[in-house]
Order: sequence, then C-alpha cells, then structure tokens
Amino acid sequence: MQRRLPPGLTVDTFGGSAWVGLIPFVMRDVKLGPTPPVPWLGTFIEINVRTYVVDSLGRRAVWFFSLDVPRSAIVAVARSVFALPYCWAQATHRCDGDQHRYEMTRRWPRSSTASADMSFTVGDAIAREDVSDLDHFLTARWALITQRRSSLLYGQVRHPRWPLHHVEDIQIDENVIAAAGLPSPVGPPRALYSPGVDVEIAWFQNVPEKETR
Repeated sequence: MQRRLPPGLTVDTFGGSAWVGLIPFVMRDVKLGPTPPVPWLGTFIEINVRTYVVDSLGRRAVWFFSLDVPRSAIVAVARSVFALPYCWAQATHRCDGDQHRYEMTRRWPRSSTASADMSFTVGDAIAREDVSDLDHFLTARWALITQRRSSLLYGQVRHPRWPLHHVEDIQIDENVIAAAGLPSPVGPPRALYSPGVDVEIAWFQNVPEKETR
C-alpha cells in the first residue's frame, strides 16, 4: 500500500495491516460555501475507493484512489478545483425498506472498465460504547488529503461521529479496487452502515514537506 501513496504520506495501519474502503452512499443537498444546493446536481450517488494515511504533521486522513459519480459536471469541478480523482459513471441506488443495492459502471476515464454491484440489509444499531477500536479507526476520519502536481493538499472535514449499524446479507461483485491498482479483496468484508450526518469540508491547505536533518 505504501508504494501506492505519494511522497509525504504514510499508510495508517491497524494491528499492522493497511485497510481499503469501498464506500457507496448518497450525497444530498451539496452546496459550495453559503450558496443554496444546486437542484439535481446537489444530490447524487458516490462510490469511492479509499485508504487511510498520516501526513508529515502526524494528522490522520483519508486518501482516495477513485470517486465514481453519475454527474459529469461534478467530476469536472472536483478534478479542476479540488484535485480529487472523481470519475464519471453510470450509477443507481435502490432501497426497499432496510435492503439497499448500489450498481456502478465507470464511463470515464475509459482506461478502465471499473464496476461494482453491492447489496446489503441494514441490521441493528450499534451503541456508541460498543463500537470496536477497528470500526472507530475506519470511520473516525475528520480530514482528507489529495495531490495537485507535486503538492499535497489537506482538507479538514467537520461532522459528528457516524451513527453505525450492523450489516447483513452482503453481496459484492466488483473490480473497482483492482482498477485502482490494488490487490483484489480476499474473504468477507468488514461492513457497516450509517444513516448519515451533515458534513462540512474546509478549503484545502498545502501540507508542509517533511523536514530532513
């Protein structure tokens, strides 16, 4: 995993292991600064592939390998303004009570035929005091880091702790992780569900280069 990261970042591990997240969700009422949400564009499906990193100041953050959305305008803005590796995809989310299904096929960049088909059933809520150390490690991330040319950019993410639920009846058929240049997963996933929270992302700042002596 460390070889897949740019200089200046160290993979964040739990128990000596690096973790990769495949996260499907729906973004609702997204807006830029004090402006109101843009109709249609402000709500969309996103499926991202991520890992967990530490920067030169010791700050823990999320590093994205890809973020697939069905809005080409979102892709253009996110890539040009925020230097995030958004991809344009055909994506759907169907919900029937506690049953969810996400399907995605990447349209652009066309160098990869990345796709994912994921379904699951939402189980019981997990009390905050019962959230495991590993699940807290994977979900308690209040920053993201991306790269523009040779510079790393840090964005603080403000939100409450995610309310978490167990997940049952998990079915995953995907190659989007391999499309990111990572080994295909082996064995069952560690899966959680959250009904969501309000999230605010601060403007990005340059990550200082690590001093050498």
